[in-house]
Amino acid sequence: MRVLLILSLLAGAAAQSAARNENAPPPPRIYRTARVNGAKPVLDGRVDDPAWHHVAWSGEFVQRMPEDGAAPAAQTEFKILYDDQALYFGFRMHDDPSLVRSLLARRDWFPGDWIEVNIDSYHDQRTAFSFTLSLSGTRGDEFVSNDGNNWDGSWDPVWEGATRIDEGGWTAEMRIPLSQLRFDGAEEQVWGLQVQRRIFREEERSTWQQIPRDVSGWVSNFGEIHGIRSIEPARRIEIMPYSVARTETFAKIEGDPYRDGNASDVDIGMDGKIGLSSDLTLDFTINPDFGQIEADPSEVNLTAFETYFSEKRPFFIEGANILDLPLAPAITGGHFTRDRLFYSRRIGKRPAHSPDLDDDEYAKAPGNTSILGAAKLTGKTADGLSICILESATALERAAVTGPAGESETAVEPGTNYFVGRAMQDFRDGDTVIGAMITAVNRDIEDPQLEFLRRSAYAGGVDLQHCFHDRDFRLEARFFGSRLRGTAESIDAAQTASARYFQRPDNDHTDYDPTRTTLGGSAGSLLLTRTGNNSSLMFQTGAAFRSPGFEINDIGYMRRADEINQSTWVGYTRRNPFSIFNYWQLNGNQWLNWDWGGNFLGAAVNMNSSWEFRNRWGGYWGVSRTFAQTSNTALRGGPSMELPGDTEASFNLWSDSSKDVRSSLGGWFDKGDASYFDVWNGWISLAARPSNALQISLNPGFTRNLHDMQYVDTVSHDGEDRYLFGHVDQRTFSLTFRLDYCVTPNLTVQYYGSPFVSSGSFGAFKRITDPRADAYADRSHAFGSGEIAYDTVDAVYEVDENGDGAADYEIGDPDFNFRDFNSNLVVRWEYEPGSTLFVVWSQSRSDFLSSGASDLGNDLDGLFRVHPHDVFLLKFNRWFSL
Repeated sequence: MRVLLILSLLAGAAAQSAARNENAPPPPRIYRTARVNGAKPVLDGRVDDPAWHHVAWSGEFVQRMPEDGAAPAAQTEFKILYDDQALYFGFRMHDDPSLVRSLLARRDWFPGDWIEVNIDSYHDQRTAFSFTLSLSGTRGDEFVSNDGNNWDGSWDPVWEGATRIDEGGWTAEMRIPLSQLRFDGAEEQVWGLQVQRRIFREEERSTWQQIPRDVSGWVSNFGEIHGIRSIEPARRIEIMPYSVARTETFAKIEGDPYRDGNASDVDIGMDGKIGLSSDLTLDFTINPDFGQIEADPSEVNLTAFETYFSEKRPFFIEGANILDLPLAPAITGGHFTRDRLFYSRRIGKRPAHSPDLDDDEYAKAPGNTSILGAAKLTGKTADGLSICILESATALERAAVTGPAGESETAVEPGTNYFVGRAMQDFRDGDTVIGAMITAVNRDIEDPQLEFLRRSAYAGGVDLQHCFHDRDFRLEARFFGSRLRGTAESIDAAQTASARYFQRPDNDHTDYDPTRTTLGGSAGSLLLTRTGNNSSLMFQTGAAFRSPGFEINDIGYMRRADEINQSTWVGYTRRNPFSIFNYWQLNGNQWLNWDWGGNFLGAAVNMNSSWEFRNRWGGYWGVSRTFAQTSNTALRGGPSMELPGDTEASFNLWSDSSKDVRSSLGGWFDKGDASYFDVWNGWISLAARPSNALQISLNPGFTRNLHDMQYVDTVSHDGEDRYLFGHVDQRTFSLTFRLDYCVTPNLTVQYYGSPFVSSGSFGAFKRITDPRADAYADRSHAFGSGEIAYDTVDAVYEVDENGDGAADYEIGDPDFNFRDFNSNLVVRWEYEPGSTLFVVWSQSRSDFLSSGASDLGNDLDGLFRVHPHDVFLLKFNRWFSL
């Protein structure tokens, strides 16, 4: 507990330092614009049209990175004009034209030298619209929220920009339609404004409005633009119909009428955006297609918990920040910090039911549930009320089944309605925000085989964020509740799921009732953060809980209920360059966990540091210690079990990201006490830019997992459960290759390929005999040669517990070789602003063997001998603004 005492003392020192306020942000600067008088500026990047003579230049930029407050390597100036349709920006970036860097990349990649404008048109001091123009002409745009803590790059407004290199450096012009901004109908507008420049060769950022890096907030510290008068919020109606032609080839299976080797179809759909008012926008999609999206990374999951995959579909990504409500966010990290009330990957997921097939029967089931349509209402009023309402309906999905009895259909996923509603109200100029959120899932279940699904699942909560002491401190509180309704079968599945295991025989603080038809629970968290304003010392401390019956996985994501978690983080940072460093930071973390019955589950501590040298090389190291712990999940429904502690270490080193050749090297090591497990992982990242238009990256990695207590199965013998484990030697190799070629900023070619092989060999099987024994060796019984034998005919292990020569039960052979390959080639052409043509080729290969033999060459050779599943896709969409 000595480490906890040190962390407490550091937190106290951080609190005392809050009394100092030496670096308050400068007062807001003001730019006065004017209406275009005469001809509009021609967008050619020259800033020499007569219209520009009616407004003044503004400059005097201040460096923000790497040295906060210093003079920049080169100065920047800009001008702003407006008319009834758009804002016009003109820029002069002073520099040596031989030193500036023009790098081509697709939209939102922000390559090379660039200039960026942030506009707080709501003037709420929390949200802004960001427009970035690279010297190469590449555009980037982001929606900024939570006072700069969230930058949503999925937002893709329609706007234009042009650049030009001359003897004084480079110049640029932007035209931003007012229809892409959100503002009220006041006669005279006052908007927040920030202009930021990047000098690529120096990795330098300079800003028009100085915002010291040790001051909390971004948008709340903007300068202002004055002089915009008599403009009307645009009536925004944008539609984007699409058509897609798809053909597939795959392995032919004799006798299977659904696997004849190929399939083709043509589909249509539509995306749209309607401005219901100056404050509210309705986005909708009808029969969306996401065929150009990359596949999820491959994995072998040997745990009892679902893997979290990030969202990649544009409709669900755009504006997702307002719906991203974690149950217990914490800088410390931890399994409890990933849980969130809404997890959009639930919508359009793989159907839940697989048809039960007899011999000589074949089935054709959809890979994903069809999304009939979805609509999202978002906006923020002049009074500071932010809202987001998402409504989506998915189809009743059926699988076609063919066999000796003929052809039939069976339901595999019911028609389902998903609803998410979120509201947040700002107070005290955004220093206090109160929010609420509700989610609802309603399934139309008519088929008996789908009764294992809940008919309805509701959850909701309220949250508070309150900043005080000049935003030096932030208090966050959240409280949630959930309610499920369904058949006894569906609620029993929730009770016995890995998130709670109500059926555990030593679980004396919950009631397991297989006849229940409802289940409810609550969750919450409380956080106090010292932000580090005007100080190098920061901290965060907090606690979270989830009652045993809390369940949100029908539309949210949660790994475990029945827990109480406490954590503290303390950090010390040097933000400005000193000695050999550009910056340096040291952090400490601690965690404590209990279950709902007050049983102590475990504790852990961590120390880590990150830095960047003056040459822009950098690194990270971390060391963690997890003490002996009690697990309520290790036996997957059995009694709780004592597990040994472990010591973990990790590191990462990387080179200067501004160079044409970059690399990084990292490793992770975790060793359990009493030889409980030994895991190590290493990776390399190599990236090169052979030309300004081409970028190539290669990321290989290898993991070795030696685990003495890998769960295998639970069987019944003599009326008692046997919890069976084995020693596993798992070896995993993965490689990700990417190629990005940019013909122009609007025409790009991207390739992604990722082979993945993992082998697992099991042995030293054992059964748990006393899971709470003091000594690790006394918690299990290892089967001797006379107790277990392998049956090569049936590929099972036979266990003779009674010693009578007859098998008492069997263990299926758990050895595996999993081989997987996913690749994706996408040609993307934005032939007109907002309108895109995609040409896509994706290929997947997958193979599984019950071998366990580790031979990388043989596994890769076998993988690429598997018949591929190829998809060729042509997708065309057209943007209309009405």
